[in-house]
Amino acid sequence: MDPQGPVLVEGPVEIVLDDGTIARSDRFLVALCTCRRSRTYPWCDTSHRRRERAQTPPEPEDRTPR
Repeated sequence: MDPQGPVLVEGPVEIVLDDGTIARSDRFLVALCTCRRSRTYPWCDTSHRRRERAQTPPEPEDRTPR
């Protein structure tokens, strides 16, 4: 299990949240959020993935004949 990723559970699933409400999913496979960054908690929306900034491409070499 990856502590930064979701837990995959075979469904259907019922989850009792901290406030007592029940979240249900009838899907055959459910990804449960473990990082609590998901906007659709308790379901995973891949918010755990690190977003890396695109690196700037290297400067092109000067190929002018001398």
